[in-house]
This record gives sequence, structure tokens and C-alpha cells, in this order.
Amino acid sequence: MTSLPLMRRGRGLLVGASLLAALAGADAALFSDDEARKAILDLRQRADAQKAATESIEKRLTEENNQLRRSLLDLQNQIEALRAEQARLRGQAEQASRDIAEAQRRQAAQGQAMDERLRSVEPQKVALDGLEFMASPAEKRDFDAALAVFRSGDFAGAQAAFLDFAKRYPKSGYYPSALFWLGNAQYATTHYKEAITNFRSMLNLAPDHARAPEALLSIANCQIELKDPRAARKTLEDLIRLHPQSEAAQAAKERLAKLR
Repeated sequence: MTSLPLMRRGRGLLVGASLLAALAGADAALFSDDEARKAILDLRQRADAQKAATESIEKRLTEENNQLRRSLLDLQNQIEALRAEQARLRGQAEQASRDIAEAQRRQAAQGQAMDERLRSVEPQKVALDGLEFMASPAEKRDFDAALAVFRSGDFAGAQAAFLDFAKRYPKSGYYPSALFWLGNAQYATTHYKEAITNFRSMLNLAPDHARAPEALLSIANCQIELKDPRAARKTLEDLIRLHPQSEAAQAAKERLAKLR
């Protein structure tokens, strides 16, 4: 009787121990699943955080790249603007250089024109027949023109030209020479008395004129043409006495020999 209850009590204890062991195993399995889920959650959180960080970095890099491209584009635009401004300034400088050159050319032309105008009115030193004097360009031009008419053989035209010159320039240094050539033009046109008057006027005005011997000889020639040998002889003798070394004096000696 005693053994049976003990055996039953022993089996109960064994079953209880098995149950406790099973319960302990179940708890252990349950505990392992929670840790795994927690680990997975941690991994997911870390992965999400890493992904977010990566996306943030990529976004920042993208923005920085976009900003860099915009900066490069702005820089290129600035460079192009600077090049355009440089080209504009170069064009302005070249135009300014051309304008300055043109202004200098016009100034030089104006200066030359002014010089020419001044030369056309300012007296200039002239040397004629051994005399030096100041004469305006107009005086020189008119005298040379009248002398050119005489040398062309137009003695009537030369007479008119030298008469006009003498009236227009009575104070001119050309005046004695103008009287001399006027007298010669009048002699050539047989106006002997008028020629003598102008030759004498020339000698009274400039007795030491280089053409004074020729003027005396021309007076004698006019007197001969006027059939006044006595006056001609006196004039020739005066010529020889006053200008013995001149060519006119030699011609006067020849004329005197013929008058005797």
C-alpha cells in the first residue's frame, strides 16, 4: 500500500519537472524572438538613418553641384560681358585714335592754309636789280605779271600793266624798276617823250639803281629818235662820266662816235 502512493508521487514529481522544463524552454524561445525582433528593428533604424544621411549628403552635393554650375555660368556670362566691354572699349579707342588723326590732319591743313594766307598778305624780303626791300605777295605777283607781258613782246600790254602797277604801288620797292620797264615799253611803242619822263623819274628816285646806266642810254636813244642830237650827246657824256665801267658806257662811246 505504501509503495504505490510513493510511486505515484514520484511520477507526479517527474511530470512536474518535465512541465517546468518545457515551460522554461518556451520562455527561452520566447525571449530569443524578442531579441531578434529588437535587433532587426535596430538594424532597420540604423539602415533608415544611414539612408537618410546618404540622401541628405546626396541632396547637399546635388545642391552644391547646381550652385557650382550656376556660379560657373555666371562667371562665363561675366567673362563674355567683359570681352564685349573690352571690344567696345577697343572700338572706342580705335575710333578715338582715328578722330585724333583726322583732327590733327585738319589742324595741319588749317595751319597750312593759314600760313598760305599769311604769306599771301605778309610782306616778304625781295631782291631785285641789286636792291633788297620788303614787298607784299600782291606786289611781287603784279610786277612779275607785267614783266612777263613785256618779255612776251606785247609792249602795249606791258605799258598798260606797268602804268597800273605804278598807280597801285607808288611806295613799292618795285617802283623804280617798274618805271624803267615802263619807259622801255613806251620806247618800243614810240612814245619817246613819255619814256624819257619815266626814265628820269626813275633816276631821280634811285640814282644808284643797277639799271641807271641803261636808263641814261635809253634816254639818249629816245632823244636821237626825237632828232635832238645835242641832248643825246649830253646824256651819253653824263652816262660815261657817271658809270664809266658799265656796259652802257661802252655803248655810249660808240653812239658818241656816230653822232660826231
